[in-house]
Amino acid sequence: MLLRKKNSLRNFYQQFQISFQRHYCKNVALPLHDYLDEQIRNFCIIAHVDHGKSTLADRLLEVTGTIKKDAKNKQVLDKLQVERERGITVKAQTSSMFYKANNQKTFLYNLIDTPGHVDFSYEVSRSLAACQGALLVVDAAQGVQAQTVANFYGALDADLTILPVVNKIDLASADVESCVKQLESVFDFAPDEIQLVSAKEGIGIDKLLEAVHTIIPSPIVEMNQDVSLLLFDSWFDKYRGVVCLMAVKHGQLNVGDKLQSHFTKESYDVVEMGILHPDEVPVDTLYAGQAGYVVLGIRDVKKAILGDIYHKYGSSVDEALSERYTFKQPTPMVFAGAFPSDQSVYENMKKSIQKLTLNDASVTVHPDSSAALGQGWRLGFLGLLHMDVFKQRLAQEYDTDVIMTTPNVPYQAVLKGNEDEKITIRSPEDFPEAIQTVALYEPMITGTLIFPEQYLGKIITLCEQKRGVQLNITYIDDTRIMMKYKLPLNEVVVDFFDKLKSISSGYASFDYEESGFEETNIEKMEILLNGKSIDALSTIVHRSKVRELGKSYCFKLKNTIPRQLFEVVIQASVRNKVIARDVVKPVRKDVTAKCYGGDLTRKRKLLDRQKEGKKRMKKFGKVEVPHEVFLSLLQR
Repeated sequence: MLLRKKNSLRNFYQQFQISFQRHYCKNVALPLHDYLDEQIRNFCIIAHVDHGKSTLADRLLEVTGTIKKDAKNKQVLDKLQVERERGITVKAQTSSMFYKANNQKTFLYNLIDTPGHVDFSYEVSRSLAACQGALLVVDAAQGVQAQTVANFYGALDADLTILPVVNKIDLASADVESCVKQLESVFDFAPDEIQLVSAKEGIGIDKLLEAVHTIIPSPIVEMNQDVSLLLFDSWFDKYRGVVCLMAVKHGQLNVGDKLQSHFTKESYDVVEMGILHPDEVPVDTLYAGQAGYVVLGIRDVKKAILGDIYHKYGSSVDEALSERYTFKQPTPMVFAGAFPSDQSVYENMKKSIQKLTLNDASVTVHPDSSAALGQGWRLGFLGLLHMDVFKQRLAQEYDTDVIMTTPNVPYQAVLKGNEDEKITIRSPEDFPEAIQTVALYEPMITGTLIFPEQYLGKIITLCEQKRGVQLNITYIDDTRIMMKYKLPLNEVVVDFFDKLKSISSGYASFDYEESGFEETNIEKMEILLNGKSIDALSTIVHRSKVRELGKSYCFKLKNTIPRQLFEVVIQASVRNKVIARDVVKPVRKDVTAKCYGGDLTRKRKLLDRQKEGKKRMKKFGKVEVPHEVFLSLLQR
């Protein structure tokens, strides 16, 4: 009987292994020892959003034979459901390719496809750390855009060799000559450096692949040193735990080796490793200069720190390597409260957020609570799209329904009695009383706008409405303008980008960088329902806009809150002074319907009794605020 159970367990384990290998791995023998230093190229694709990065990655994979040529090959590296639905790249993705060059040498290309939206610039910075070169892609129909400029300087700061690529040259609206001139004037590229391609039609791809190994340098590595690896991405797998994406900087890594984390000092055995081709392909050894996935058996998601250096157990880490590749944790630019739609799923939502923040370390998480919404978290994001995508990923990947409160930015305050120190205000609940405050500061940004000259007047008007100050304005060609503005971040995070696209017919692009804090006049605006403050609806707003926003909130609440049996008074209040007011009329019951003629005093008595009853209801009745109310106020 015992033997039968053992055999049964053994058969089950063997079947599990077979299923596991089919699900995760291609059993392909790869002679990675043939591709050392000089035959390796690590590069990423950077560009403004929707300039064809993912399509170019698809075509490179096809031409090198990494994937079969198929009309279904669209956004092969965009693996998240949210990426395919929105048509944008959210997570940087990696794939290795083998390319036989014209000189008959075969090269190992490690390609990283990066996001293009400003909210995901942290993903780009992590990708740059693992590369020696970058393909800077520009749409031939749209030309240089704001994020193109930001990505160029990011790659330049990372000491990468930049290869300019003009994409979509097959379009009828393409203006290749103008695009080349813009690359010359803005970035000082020589015309013969610029590659002309059509990723969709496959034009110029062979020439581009040749340029990769002739222009982009090979990684500088030390094969004879003890192994050192850079952790630049990770994700959670329910069977294997944390899967680490690593770049081998020195030495070689074998299955079974023991590694130690430089930050946590904990040690792990290498359980499995391989390269992404673009699916996982297991290998026994990774060599210096190569990049691949490594499974170390880490179950605690907090122990996989991005930018950590893993080295051979018992050896010391190269301090220069550690200092160079430590990622600077990005500063959250937008904060919002996140609460489960039902408090009974609080623990499940907590685990889901922990797993998702492993894959997106730019999100900050702090416990929070609300009288209206219960227990939750205060989350920090890099932008409004980042917040929206995070919420969507929670719903799609972890089946978690979440309520997000009105987003706000971090402010600073100097309080009386402690003038030498600034405190950070992350939510309206942290806002100090006016009598305690010496000065208040708001975060500023330097925004770069690129647009056709016919929209200049409208865009200047928009920037001035948002309290912006113009810094400079230049023409990048005969018809396009690049303009820099200093703007308060609070004016940008909610609807600036949408309005910019609307007034420019979609032709304007926008990118920004932090520009410190400046003293300002801001107030905490509270929303009262029948005299009771609803903390989840409080917000921080500039003094010049409190009346406008107060009226807007009251109007939206009036049209969203269901009618009650008693009157609901909606008030917007600043420093205990009501600045806007609206009323939700009560549902009326006709108490005189049973009176057919007769004495008028009988009707008056019934109406007076009803009036007294409604007063008591208004005093003791509780107004339930539906979830839709919070969602409606997200769009100001």
